[in-house]
Amino acid sequence: MAIHLHKSDLPDGLTFGPIVAIDTETMGLDPRRDRLCVVQLSDGNGDAHLVQIAPGQTRAPNLEHLLTDPATLKLFHFGRFDIAALQKAFGVTTAPVWCTKIASRLIRTFTDRHGLKYLLAELVGVDVSKQQQTSDWGAAELTEAQKEYAASDVLYLHALKEELEKRLIRENRMDLAQRLFDFLPTRAELDLLGWDEPNDIFHH
Repeated sequence: MAIHLHKSDLPDGLTFGPIVAIDTETMGLDPRRDRLCVVQLSDGNGDAHLVQIAPGQTRAPNLEHLLTDPATLKLFHFGRFDIAALQKAFGVTTAPVWCTKIASRLIRTFTDRHGLKYLLAELVGVDVSKQQQTSDWGAAELTEAQKEYAASDVLYLHALKEELEKRLIRENRMDLAQRLFDFLPTRAELDLLGWDEPNDIFHH
C-alpha cells in the first residue's frame, strides 16, 4: 500500500479508472460550518491519494473535474455528508455516485450496524482502526496515523461495493438502490440549504 499526499489539488494526469472511492475529513460534522480539510481517493488497487485543502480554498480544478465527470462513478460510505462537504467547498455537484451505507441499510435490515468498520469486518474481512476519527484534520502537517486512517476509509470500498451489490441484486433491490444514489446529490444540497434534521423536508 502506498499513500500519496498532495497539497490543494490532484496532480495533472492522475487517473482513477471507472470507479473512484472518495471520503472526506472536515473540522466537524456540519458541512455548512466546518471546513473541508482532506479529500482521500483510491482506485481500489491498493494505493490512496490524499489531498489537503487549505483554509479558504475554493478551487481544485483537477479534483472538481473528477467529481463532475459523468464517466466516473464516485463511491462513498455515507455519501450524503461527503457530497455536501465537497459542494460547500468547491460549488460543484458530485455525480454519478454510489453509497455503501445506503446499500447496507437496504440489504442488511437484520442489523442497525452500518458503520464502515463493521461492514469491512463482516463483508470484506478487514479490520480498520477508527482511533483518528476525531483528530485535528486542520493541522498543517498530518501525522502518519492520520494518513493511514484516511487511506483506510477508501482502500476497501470497491471490495465492499462488490459484496453489497451481490446482495442487492439477489434481493431485487438494485433498482431501488440506484434511484436512491441518483437522488443523493439533491439530498446533500437540501442539507446545505437547511432542510436537514430537525427540519427534514420529508418529515411529517
